[in-house]
Amino acid sequence: MRRVLAVGLAALLGASALTACQSDPMPTDVGVAWAGESAGGGGGVLVSWKDDGAPNRITIEGVLSSSPSYVKYVGAGEPNSWEIPTSAFPPDGNYRVAVATGTSQGGVTSKLARSEVFDTDGPVRPGGASATPMGRGVLMKWSVPVAPQDFTPNDPLDVKGAKTQRYVPMVGRPGGTMRAIGPATTSTRQLIKSLQPPYLFQLRAQNEWSTRMGGEVLGLTSSISGSVPALAQYSIQVHVRGRVVVQEVVCEADTACVQRRATPAGVPVVVLTQVTPGARWTPAARGSTTAGGHYDIPMVNGPSRPYKITVPAYTRAGVLTGPSTSRPAYTKSVVRVAAAGFVGGPAKRRGDNVSVYTTVTPRMNSTVMLQSWNRQTRRWVNLKAVPMRKGQASLLFKTSQAGSFAYRWVIPGAMMFGRPLGGTITPQLPLTVR
Repeated sequence: MRRVLAVGLAALLGASALTACQSDPMPTDVGVAWAGESAGGGGGVLVSWKDDGAPNRITIEGVLSSSPSYVKYVGAGEPNSWEIPTSAFPPDGNYRVAVATGTSQGGVTSKLARSEVFDTDGPVRPGGASATPMGRGVLMKWSVPVAPQDFTPNDPLDVKGAKTQRYVPMVGRPGGTMRAIGPATTSTRQLIKSLQPPYLFQLRAQNEWSTRMGGEVLGLTSSISGSVPALAQYSIQVHVRGRVVVQEVVCEADTACVQRRATPAGVPVVVLTQVTPGARWTPAARGSTTAGGHYDIPMVNGPSRPYKITVPAYTRAGVLTGPSTSRPAYTKSVVRVAAAGFVGGPAKRRGDNVSVYTTVTPRMNSTVMLQSWNRQTRRWVNLKAVPMRKGQASLLFKTSQAGSFAYRWVIPGAMMFGRPLGGTITPQLPLTVR
């Protein structure tokens, strides 16, 4: 029994001695730096270390992040350095590189030596972008949010300098793909010549680790339809109605950009008019589209005038809309009767003095005709031509017999601001005499 115990103890001691002999010294001075002369160019991460010419295994460890499945073995006769592509590092995390002695067949035979911790934070995505037309081109401006807190300040892969993030302007047009139209810049504005809607503008923000798309501007073309009333009374409210349709560009990854129709709300609409023949077009009313691209703009009707409806060139965050204009349409105005009747009411006694009056807009000067209804001939007959001053006319007469009578005023047309103004007739004015 003692002999068996002694043999077992000797075997255990021998196994311990064998494991200790197989434990190799771990590498030292593990460092990381950007590969190549243009440090920070995103070409790769150069790992270097020191050892006694042993074979090595290189891995990437996540620090509060998941470790990627990257393993590289370097032979004993190879240099003590290796370039890891940036694509091997997951974005927006904290990592370090671990180097140990080992081979793919024999496994790891030393403790791990690790580099300093570094982050792989990508660029800050550009925020709201806006466009300002400049001749046949456009000036793009964009904002960039404040970068999140750096939890590994001054790590060995931090790129020095105040502006380490660059922006590449990209444009997509119908039938083409998103493509760069200029070099990368550190500025937050870019003048793009000869750029007209429709298009999709985006920014490709890039730093040493990755790229992100943002800062989008839709360049839209527009078309507008509309109608105004052909005939309307002077000074009443009318409605200008129609619809705005825009064409926008949609670009998907690795496919050609396509143009599609949209009817957004919030597109500004302006009603233009010519005050006098040959005059310049000036705004008469303003509004904007609602859901479905429809608009309904109330407007107080004035003298007879042509109107046209336009979408002006306008910009808001992320959108630039090109102008469009409907065909001109003419609204003929008609004199509006504001009031008409008998002073004191329509019930009178025989022999009373009766004052019949009318008031119209606009406050015109003219000559109006008072008519009465003839029951025998069943026709309206002229009684008296009465001057109208500042839109008001009246006539005083005495009742001579009892009965029921009917009167009306006939207001002729006129010229106003070089265009015809339609005349009108008041409603029938009944008069009862006892």
